[in-house]
Amino acid sequence: METAPSDTAPERSERLAGMIDHTLLQPEISDEEVIAGCRLAVRHKVASVLVRPSDAELALGILGSTGIRVGSVAGFPCGWETTPAKLYQARDLLRRGVQEIEVTVNTGKLRSRQFQYVEMELQQLADACHERGALLKAVLDTTHLGKDLQIIACKLAKRSRADFVVISGKEEALVRDALRVAAAQCIPRTQLKAAGIETLEQALAAKAFGCTRIGTAKTAELLDAWRRRTGPPPGGVVS
Repeated sequence: METAPSDTAPERSERLAGMIDHTLLQPEISDEEVIAGCRLAVRHKVASVLVRPSDAELALGILGSTGIRVGSVAGFPCGWETTPAKLYQARDLLRRGVQEIEVTVNTGKLRSRQFQYVEMELQQLADACHERGALLKAVLDTTHLGKDLQIIACKLAKRSRADFVVISGKEEALVRDALRVAAAQCIPRTQLKAAGIETLEQALAAKAFGCTRIGTAKTAELLDAWRRRTGPPPGGVVS
């Protein structure tokens, strides 16, 4: 991803840890690894931990009094569930105490130009989240969405009052282009998140595009790279 020097100079950046959604969605990880990931999140004071639905109560038990938010997913990873199924998933998680819901937007419906379907689904999910004081993050998989559909999807997310648009994808160049599109459409009304961040350069580029959150499973590695680049601040160590 490209960077904007005026926005990404280390001395002018926000503390990186405060942007991170530490991601624990890998299908193979054990309870012990989830616990270790939550403890890592506490040590580094990240924004949130994103867990599989079956791990929500485990994470809430560890993080409940730490100020670190617990997020989980509905309609993951492809978004092709029916609206009632997504709503059931989200409401079950909200009832358990999850504070952030990431829902994958139905790519097939977007490509079929079923825009009312997508908007109504997001609106119902946003209402369910906001009734509980939680955030809704609408995930766009850029792999199969051209620029025109990315613009429309961002507009639908805004109209439905989603709190974040999350940009994900397999190809870095496509993600970079989609972040540029989403930033122009969403900010400042809707916040922006980049998912699947693996390097410090990608994290800083995401921030330069206006992201207030980044999703990564490599929190420790990113923060170690941040320390090596910037050194400890006066009076302490970067968390």
